[in-house]
Amino acid sequence: MAERVTLQTIADRVGVSRATVSYAFSRPDQLSEELRARILRVAGELGYAGPNPTARSLRLGRAGALGLIFTETLPYAFADPYSIGFLQGLAVAAEEASVGLLILQQPPGVQRPEIVRNAVVDAFCVFSLPDGHATLDAVLARRLPTVFVDEPYIPGLPFIGIDELAAAGEAVRHVVDLGHRRLGLALVGLHQDGRHGWADLRRQRSAEYEAMRTRVEGYRLAGEQAGVDWASVPVYEVAGNVRESGREAGRALLARDPRPTAILCNTDVMALGVLDAAAEAGLKVPEDLSVVGFSDSGAEEADLTTIRQPKQLIGQTAGRMLLSGLPPEPERLILPHELIVRGSTARAPLPS
Repeated sequence: MAERVTLQTIADRVGVSRATVSYAFSRPDQLSEELRARILRVAGELGYAGPNPTARSLRLGRAGALGLIFTETLPYAFADPYSIGFLQGLAVAAEEASVGLLILQQPPGVQRPEIVRNAVVDAFCVFSLPDGHATLDAVLARRLPTVFVDEPYIPGLPFIGIDELAAAGEAVRHVVDLGHRRLGLALVGLHQDGRHGWADLRRQRSAEYEAMRTRVEGYRLAGEQAGVDWASVPVYEVAGNVRESGREAGRALLARDPRPTAILCNTDVMALGVLDAAAEAGLKVPEDLSVVGFSDSGAEEADLTTIRQPKQLIGQTAGRMLLSGLPPEPERLILPHELIVRGSTARAPLPS
């Protein structure tokens, strides 16, 4: 078996101290260019690629990486407009601090706390975990700086998000002010059980994802304040935030008699699917049907009225909070949202 090459092996070959060899890799400014080049040449001849990064992180007390706990697959992360914006913001903060970004996947229905326990990171950003997820205990047990984004909110720990209740209420009040009373909801992200179908009040209120649960509650409260009988509002839920699921929800809602004149969706992707279903049914938007999305992620091209979330700012703020060198303040940081009115909403059609 070949002898393991160490810093001391290289030092002996070059005729310098072990510390001098270490400087060639970690503090090159301490050596002349000629000496460093000679050390690196000998290291290459011996097949030595550099110090073990794990051992180095243990010596320095830092890993140089931020761990992102993400509840979707990587293909989804790089396809979903909201996730893309959030990741871009987080990546900007990581690059500013010259650290890496380690994505620790927890796809829907999968709970892998062991990857959190074993992650070599300096801090955690927890992005949209459902209530009671096993990973939460693993995160808290590490006692590293941690920020929660969107959900869940754990009192006493740093949190970043928007005012979901107020944002959803603005969406409802917008269509109600346009004269709509026959509302419908197309929702994703309530539960992890993969169910597609009608969601009654019990199902809405027991949603496992806090942000979506609060968002739906905001729809309900604003509707009832406007005199809408919420028990009569059809709510169709799906499991995956993809356009085809939005199309499925739209078809189901538009098959109702009487059909809704306004459909509210808790993501823009769902809203785009509803627009597809309306086109299939021969309905004109907004003359026959108004549609409202949520997050303003790719909504402008479809002329979609939506609630704008500052997705990149959320990611950047979370990263900077974690990587500033100071412990994150245990506070609930609520960033601004905005109702963006475009061409997918108009006054309710007159009764035929």
